[in-house]
Order: sequence, then structure tokens, then C-alpha cells
Amino acid sequence: MGVISEKKFIKGMDVSTLLELEQLGAKYYDSDGDERNLLAILQEYGTNAVRLRLWNNPYSKDGEPYGAGTDDMETVMELARRAKDRGMDVLLNLHYSDFWADPGKQVKPKAWYDFTGKRLECAVYDYTMAVLREFQREGVLPDMVQVGNELSSGLLWPDGKSPDFESIAMLVNAGIHGVRDIEPDIPVMLHLDNGGNNALYREWFDSYFASDGEDFDVIGLSYYPFWHGSLDDLAHNMNDLALRYGKELIVAEVSMGFTMEDYASYEKLAPSQRKGMATKPELVEKIDYPMTKQGQADFMKDFLDRISNVPKGLGKGFFYWEPAWIPVPGSGWATEASLKYMKDPGPCGNEWANQALFDYEGRPLPALDVIKDF
Repeated sequence: MGVISEKKFIKGMDVSTLLELEQLGAKYYDSDGDERNLLAILQEYGTNAVRLRLWNNPYSKDGEPYGAGTDDMETVMELARRAKDRGMDVLLNLHYSDFWADPGKQVKPKAWYDFTGKRLECAVYDYTMAVLREFQREGVLPDMVQVGNELSSGLLWPDGKSPDFESIAMLVNAGIHGVRDIEPDIPVMLHLDNGGNNALYREWFDSYFASDGEDFDVIGLSYYPFWHGSLDDLAHNMNDLALRYGKELIVAEVSMGFTMEDYASYEKLAPSQRKGMATKPELVEKIDYPMTKQGQADFMKDFLDRISNVPKGLGKGFFYWEPAWIPVPGSGWATEASLKYMKDPGPCGNEWANQALFDYEGRPLPALDVIKDF
């Protein structure tokens, strides 16, 4: 299939926090210094798709929002509508959790906390169907669906936790069937983290298929150079996956820092409340590019070259992760309510502002020109 990626090389952006940022007063400017709508600016720099995460119920039992965009159906529907109105494609990212799902946490949604076995499988299927039916009803059916997020350690713990691939495959299959039963031609992505780790991908997908995992269309990868190895590691993995599985490959998450300048003055938080910068000095040493505006641009050029050289033309594009998450008071990766849900000690501030494609004032960075010209 691969409907979304047959048409073009995907130059995508994950803008899941956008409504929250707008509500908190974030402003964005084009290359001429004029304040503009973010999606309009990104489109002028070549963006042709957006990725939107969806959480089942990102609110506490008392109705407190979980933050980081609080991406419920209403929020994601509005962002999808905006993108579709501009002719952009939409990748819908189903976390199957009330908040972040990643290799370190795959928390069942509150409504499913005691579901197991067949009951949990049916919940995944019914939820997937219900979500897509609502998008279909609103005329904004996504162009691709990601079943789960960063599934390296499984999903919906403890039931679907690695190495129990029979349970992982059962739950993933339920999601895939839910997509197919609404629209069989929507490409389905399965997405792991640590894009430079070829052994992880081979073991995961071999185990998944050996456990009667349903066929799908796209392998998604996360690649952050301060955690996931070199670009050579990423290229080796993608090249091997293309030849081994014959699937289209999309880097579903990527970013690179443009500065080590702190942004405390923008967040206006006490030190104990700040998450701090995602790229710590000890991590920066692992990166082959300086954390500067030019270093970010050079990284993006080399990164794009690696994707375009994947064998058989199976390197289909990328989604830059949260390019517009600039530091504004009130927007962080979590709230006190969501920390309780995840049993995480916090703190809750922005951890990504120095990874964006806009500076702290909302002005575009040179890496956007690289994306536009590629």
C-alpha cells in the first residue's frame, strides 16, 4: 500500500502541542520577521505532513489536564482539520494510554486498568474503530495510522510487555484490525525507538512475525543522536531493515539541538520546577555535530541524505519531533496530575526548547531552509 508515501517524500512535523502553545501566547515569525500562523510558515519551508499523538483520556479523575498538549480527541481533531485544510497529510499516533507511552512506560488508560486478555484485546480494537470512525465522520480521516508508540518494550503493560510477543502481537493485531475495518487502504505504521540499534529491530520484528503478528506497511523509527548512536548507525539499520523486511521506512521522530543556552527566563519557573534541557553536557559529547544553529542545519542535511539513500527507495521521509515547542510559561512535558498517573517524580517543565526548529523567540532556524531545499 503506502498511499501517503507513494505520493512524495514526507517532510513531516509533529505539532501535537500547538493548540496549547497558542493558548499560552506563543508566537511564530517567518523569514521576513512577520508573525504568521505556524502551519503556514512550516508549509512554506516544505512541510507536507503532520504527526499528531492521541491520548485516550489525558485528564485526572477530577478533570485536571495532563499537559504536553493534553491531546484528547477534540484537540487532535482540530489540529487534523487545520492540516487537512492546508492540503497536508496526517499521521495519527495512537498511544493507547492516557499520557506518554514509550519504552520506559506503557501505562494502561484508567478505563482499562483492570482489563486483561481478551477483554483488553477487544478494548484496543473497539477504541481504534471508534477513534477512526469519528475522524471519518468529521471528514478528516488520517492518511496513516501509527498503532502504538515506541513499542520496543511492548504496550499496555504488564500484559503486552516484552518479551511476551504473543501478547504484544495480539494487542497490535487488534489495533491493526481496527484500522483495516474502517478503511483497509490506510497505511499502518509500527514504531520503535533507538533507530541506531539494528539488533533491537531485528529481534523485535522477527519475534513479532513469529508470533503471528499482522502484516503492516511502514516501519517507524525514533532517532535522537544524543541517545541513539551515530548517523552511520541509523543508516546501517535502515538499510538492513529495507532489505530484510521490504517495508517502507519513516523516521517518525527526530530532533537535534541548536543551542546550549538555557531558557529559564522564558519558563519563569523555580529551579526545582524545571525539567531542564534535554541535552545535557555529558550527552552532547556523543554527538558528531555542535549544538549550534549551523550544527543543527548540517545534521539535518546529512540525516536527509541517509534516508534518501536507503535501498529500493524505501526511505520515505521523516517527522521532526515538536519543532515549535518553544519555551512559554505553562507549557511543559507533564503536570502534577499526569505525574501521579505515571508515578513519576517530575519536575514538569519544558525539556525540548533547544531542540526546536524555531529559536526561543519563535524565529525560524537555518535547518528549515535545509528541509525546504532538500
